[in-house]
Amino acid sequence: MRRTGLRRFAGLRARAARPQPLARGARNALRYIRGMSAHGRHAGNGIAAFDERQLRDALAQFATGVTIVCARAPDHRYVGFTANSFNSVSLAPPLVLWSLSHRSGSLATFVAAERYAVNVLSTGQIDLARRFSRPHADRFENVPFRLGWSDAPLIDRCVAWFECRHYAQHRAGDHWLFIGEIVTVERARGRGLVFQHGRFGATTPLERGDDGKV
Repeated sequence: MRRTGLRRFAGLRARAARPQPLARGARNALRYIRGMSAHGRHAGNGIAAFDERQLRDALAQFATGVTIVCARAPDHRYVGFTANSFNSVSLAPPLVLWSLSHRSGSLATFVAAERYAVNVLSTGQIDLARRFSRPHADRFENVPFRLGWSDAPLIDRCVAWFECRHYAQHRAGDHWLFIGEIVTVERARGRGLVFQHGRFGATTPLERGDDGKV
């Protein structure tokens, strides 16, 4: 499970970056990276085939979208955190999932929450992604949002919003896995924010050749 939330982003020197289209022949230019070999180590001999650094580096190659998951706490405060573990699970019923470290200060709120909202950030919301990934007295201060069915913040200028009811949750390693059933969904024009290898970016369509192939 990829590390998400506060500890997923804190300590990463994230900065805006736009991935460039692959040039012709780029696939042939991929190089073996020394240090990623698992020679002599495999599950069969009881020795881990990788260390934590290798695992982190490999997982960081997987580009994801960036979301802010929000809920209302029992004391009526709003809580929210930056997460890139958001993903779809099912269309019928409409289910999504995300995860949160068991060390997160907001874990108890989300475990108890019957409803919550997932805000999909746009490329213009890097500052928000950083703000909600770091300690802050009030992360929602001066952040424009509205409330919907979930009674949780729906942040302005996002590219999509999902309001969910609790469906299932499971302890998985050092994280809690949350599965939500979508009750309302909205989308807006714009480009979604991307996070890959410690940097924020945006998607760029790959160039196509005369034969229509990438």
